[in-house]
Amino acid sequence: MMKINILRKRHPRFVYKKYSYKVSGKDLVVSFLFEIEPGIRFNPKITIKNIKRKAGIDNLVFHLGLIEMLSYWKAACSPEIVIKAGCLTKKQVSWWHDLIIKGMGQFFYENKINFKKKNFLKITCGKAKTALLKSTLKKRTLIPVGDGKDSLTTLEIFRQHKKSFNCFSLNPTAITKKIIKKVGSKNPVIVSRTIDRKLLALNQAGYLNGHTPFSAYLAFLSVLCAVIFDYRYIAFSNERSANEGNVKYLGKIINHQYSKTFAFEKKFRNYCQKYLVSNIEYFSFARPLYEIQIAKIFAGFPQYFPLFLSCNEARKTDSGRKKTINKWCGNCSKCLFVFAILYPFVTKKEIVNIFGKNLFQEKKLLPIMRELIEADKVKPLECVGTKKESLLAFYLNWQKEKKIELPFLLDYFAKNILPQQRNLDKKAKIMLNSWNKQNNLPPEFIKLLKE
Repeated sequence: MMKINILRKRHPRFVYKKYSYKVSGKDLVVSFLFEIEPGIRFNPKITIKNIKRKAGIDNLVFHLGLIEMLSYWKAACSPEIVIKAGCLTKKQVSWWHDLIIKGMGQFFYENKINFKKKNFLKITCGKAKTALLKSTLKKRTLIPVGDGKDSLTTLEIFRQHKKSFNCFSLNPTAITKKIIKKVGSKNPVIVSRTIDRKLLALNQAGYLNGHTPFSAYLAFLSVLCAVIFDYRYIAFSNERSANEGNVKYLGKIINHQYSKTFAFEKKFRNYCQKYLVSNIEYFSFARPLYEIQIAKIFAGFPQYFPLFLSCNEARKTDSGRKKTINKWCGNCSKCLFVFAILYPFVTKKEIVNIFGKNLFQEKKLLPIMRELIEADKVKPLECVGTKKESLLAFYLNWQKEKKIELPFLLDYFAKNILPQQRNLDKKAKIMLNSWNKQNNLPPEFIKLLKE
């Protein structure tokens, strides 16, 4: 990997040059043109299938380009971003600067980039008046769907309560398509996104790579789709656990899940209603719940056990160097965390069928278990829960498996971690009792379902 100072000096400006969109058959094809000066151009595309309308979407497409550009800007981390494709107010520029600094925190941390350095990032663009779209949209809900348990839980609750909803999916996998079919979404909103392969070539040549705020990308994309397909409500499945960060870097908390946090949700809602569409309601249906609470609810939906796949390693391509495996890897923090929070609420046979083996027997996962639980360890830079709920999950699993011969990880937990935790039994009971009073479904859920 090239040194950051060399890249920033070689490529002082990143330019968002233009965007365009057209109807091709029944689909809307959107193109963007970005440039890392001098001379490195990118032309990524997205295709929204079977559109209903395209009037009034110009500003929304422009904004989709603003979030899209982060995937390309990060390659050289240019000190100046020049926006030629459109205009923003001073407050909007400040909002985007804040999103880049907080949303790209993991990228800065892993690439050892000093984002607090003076003149680290300047955003230049023409000044604009608000281009707010005032549109009357139908009171129905668009639900972003992936392969994980969280969005499946949201979908199943909506389905059981016979609420009007539709699925929205970006680059759906074979698993996603099966999920959409199973929940009965007959005309899902499908979007395909194509990354410019020049970016992958740059990554392989040593240019920078790393995490971008993907949930923020989905937020902007879902608003565009909600307008095109006439949906007022957008119900994400970002949970309460996402609010906890992972590590402190340069005096700031770095959160892998920043764009899933309640802080981002509030900021995006305000931005959307002030600068994008006046009457769209963007929110997270799962916000009141921790991951382990969602797992408890999801445990009641065994029909989805053979389908869901939360392991991110399953889809990684290493910048195009390898093929996806499309199954639980059984070696990563996400696999162990999901195994740990789901196991208290299902049988051993069910959990082993899902993962293919008992992950508590895997000695190599000990360092990951400690990272999930222990306060002085860096929490894995993955979509995992809080340290407290991971601790609670392992405690519940230890209680469930309490016998002479414990599997390796639970035996280590019992001998080395449990003795250091004062009153854990009492704390666990308090937490569980407070959750049980919600009857598995908090008041916020009930209110939304009754509207």
